[in-house]
Amino acid sequence: MLTCFKAYDVRGRIGVDFDAGIACRIARAFVAETAEAGAAVAGAAVAGMGARRVVLARDSRASSAGIAMAVAEALAAVGVEVLDLGLAGTEEMYFATAETGAVGGICVTASHNPKDYNGMKLAGTGAAPLPKDVFAAIRARAEAAGDAPDGMAARASGGRVTDAAHLRRDYAARIAGMVDRASLRPLRVLFNCGNGAAGPTLDAVLDALGDVPLAALRMHHEPDGAFPNGVPNPLLPANRPVTARAVLAQGADLAVAFDGDFDRCFLFDETGAFVPGEYVVALLARVFLAREAGARIVHDPRVVLATRDTVRALGGEAVMARTGHGYMKQALRETGAVYGGEMSAHHYFRDFHACDSGMIPWLLVLEEIGRSGKSLSELVASYRAGFPSSGEINYSVSDPAAAIESVARHYAPLGGQEDHTDGLSLDFGDWRLNLRASNTESYLRLNVESRGRPDLVERAVAEIGALLAGVP
Repeated sequence: MLTCFKAYDVRGRIGVDFDAGIACRIARAFVAETAEAGAAVAGAAVAGMGARRVVLARDSRASSAGIAMAVAEALAAVGVEVLDLGLAGTEEMYFATAETGAVGGICVTASHNPKDYNGMKLAGTGAAPLPKDVFAAIRARAEAAGDAPDGMAARASGGRVTDAAHLRRDYAARIAGMVDRASLRPLRVLFNCGNGAAGPTLDAVLDALGDVPLAALRMHHEPDGAFPNGVPNPLLPANRPVTARAVLAQGADLAVAFDGDFDRCFLFDETGAFVPGEYVVALLARVFLAREAGARIVHDPRVVLATRDTVRALGGEAVMARTGHGYMKQALRETGAVYGGEMSAHHYFRDFHACDSGMIPWLLVLEEIGRSGKSLSELVASYRAGFPSSGEINYSVSDPAAAIESVARHYAPLGGQEDHTDGLSLDFGDWRLNLRASNTESYLRLNVESRGRPDLVERAVAEIGALLAGVP
């Protein structure tokens, strides 16, 4: 039984739940389950070598290089051509997988987890998320498998490891091409890479932008798996002050902080204030609707009011999808939406293979600052005032379903609009809540928001907290 499998990726403690041998078993199972389906989807261009081609990347964790090397050799030994990106972000893996016609991609990463963790993020042909049944089949096959073959053994026909680090240039050019460079105005931008994988890729993106009026201030820039400045997870409030203080100390116009594999970025305005993710979603919806009238915008169910109001006011169509990258990407692909965003700082882009990126959002925010002539704090001021929210609050309960049902019963007399797209959402007009079980951890997650009424948010959080305290 492999305990490292989560809802849609693989993560665990090194030497306890996950190690190089387990990673090799998962990688071989991944190829076995996806190669035939990938060739069928992608057509004749992938039917030959492409059907046995996999993109591989790794983050900056101390264990990642060894695990990635073992995976590369294990796959080559069974006849796979491995395109090795080396140290790279998950989104670089997505890009290379789609652009090279590979059957799939693997990034060895545990993202924002503690440094004694590692794992794998997997993508199918075209960088599509793996369907649940395929992911389950990979798990079953990996659990039944023995040790991966010795990488020093004779390789099957076609098996080889190819250095593909040059693909970063193409990736950086695509990222730079997502922004209207003519709209950019002189700004000082602080980048906190958290000693994760972002630093070298950020440098490539800045180079690809060319001669733009951007002064980049680099912080914790060098990749270092020891994470001397703490694990890169800016979503944790305790990790934000170091970036906030640096904004003020260096006179920056805004700051961008990345997590470990930089598929998420987090923004701070010129006062050092953290910008909640739901406000960034609304802001990026505004950017895309200015470009494409009537476009569809996908959002998750947790915190929605600012985004829905923005999309409605600008003539777009808001589409709600379940929380999680698989559901969000599927929604973008099915609806043709130009953009999708989650309040947890995952942002998805139709023109980036419907995948998430931590590099594209900050560029688009710079474009909006330049186009509007406003600072970041001014751009989100109406959202802060008009849509106060609680932030995500975690509760540990032994029976999540019973806990959610108790909240539903309590508020039933108020006659709120009820939705079960993801957990329980209740909308009472002037305020709403979402309560859902985490996809990755043993928590219930609560979000409460209102229309200009922070007192309602505070009251609801206290009331729901008391209800959950009474549930075993």
